[in-house]
Amino acid sequence: MAARIIDGKAVSEDIRRELAARTAALMARGIVPGLAVILVGEDPASVSYVTGKERSCAELGIASLGRHLPADTSEAAVIELVRACNANPAVHGILVQIPLPRHIDERRVINAIDPDKDMDGLTAANMGRLVLEEPGYLPCTPAGVLELLRRSGVDTKGARAVVVGRSNLVGRPLANLLIRRSINATVTLCHTGTEDLATICREADILIACAGVPGLIKGDWVKSGACVIDVGMTRVEDPSAKRGYRLAGDVEYGPASEVAGWITPVPGGVGPMTVTMLLANTVAAAERALGAGRAVAVELAVAARSAAKSAAGRPGL
Repeated sequence: MAARIIDGKAVSEDIRRELAARTAALMARGIVPGLAVILVGEDPASVSYVTGKERSCAELGIASLGRHLPADTSEAAVIELVRACNANPAVHGILVQIPLPRHIDERRVINAIDPDKDMDGLTAANMGRLVLEEPGYLPCTPAGVLELLRRSGVDTKGARAVVVGRSNLVGRPLANLLIRRSINATVTLCHTGTEDLATICREADILIACAGVPGLIKGDWVKSGACVIDVGMTRVEDPSAKRGYRLAGDVEYGPASEVAGWITPVPGGVGPMTVTMLLANTVAAAERALGAGRAVAVELAVAARSAAKSAAGRPGL
């Protein structure tokens, strides 16, 4: 039996409808959520990604307050811009697009962000909050994976989850989120240097591939009925493709989809969720900045539920 496809685009659209209602409620009180995405250089993938974020902001009524800086901008100048955004009350969220040019220390720049405006949860303060389960903004891609699992009805409680990939951006925070009591999975964190990786993957009820290695996870590594989440998205040369390349995931999709119970495609799976969770963090930051009392908070929640009901009539996943 073929796996059930987890449509990240459809889930993303549902969440954005909910965010539109919350944004409208904020704007009725004179608050326009503001996101500053800082891009340094001309990396094609980063430029495309930032353009998509700006377009998504415009669609939801979120002010895009970021800056595009030349590749030779100094580290000091980037940090100065981050601090200016920290001090700007119109900016509720900040994201520094990585990778940065080699002459800039990414950790110094990211840690210059006010943790309460850190929309990708990458500052040391927010990483600590995540591990300690204290309030803070969750990294966008791991948060998107959790939403896909939750909204697809995948039972995580007591499940054996295997995360293949140990980056600070996805693998490590995702492993820490999955072991939270509210999610209650038993987690094994692997990487490309893990011995007998295939055997470990075959034990997974939930298999999440985020190593950035195209085709790393073979179809016969997947347990029958498992949920497979493919975070990988790498450009692979393909002369037959219109652009000369195609996007490849970390999982051999065809063979895996014949065994798995659920699977995400590449593209169209996790990818759309990353930007959507960035928007969700920004709206949440604006709500926090409003200092909403209980009555206003309840009204915002009611508006979001109303939007969700409006979307409920169409087929879900």
